[in-house]
Amino acid sequence: MNFLLLFVAFLTAVAFVSILLLAAKAISPRSYNPQKEEAYECGVPTRGESWMQFRVGYYLFAILFLMFEIETVFLFPWAVVTKDLGVSGLFGVLFFMVILVLGLVYAWRKGALEWK
Repeated sequence: MNFLLLFVAFLTAVAFVSILLLAAKAISPRSYNPQKEEAYECGVPTRGESWMQFRVGYYLFAILFLMFEIETVFLFPWAVVTKDLGVSGLFGVLFFMVILVLGLVYAWRKGALEWK
């Protein structure tokens, strides 16, 4: 019985989304302009070749930045419930921080943080 209810809910969701997409397609304004098909580059047409290689150091720096940003996202919920977790929560977050600091030390030793 539960699978029948789940199947009906799934079909209802698919039908609802399909009807809304078809309605949007039917009532949306249509106009063709050749400028709409061009690539947008800050309003300035490109000169020469658009392909350009970047050094891998920029990507490594960006990935390290994202890694430590995500760390703060994971630390926020812990900080909210820190009293409820007790000592085990403290050791858990300390373990998490030790792993991140070891990753930072490794990246530092490899020279990933040097801006050459």
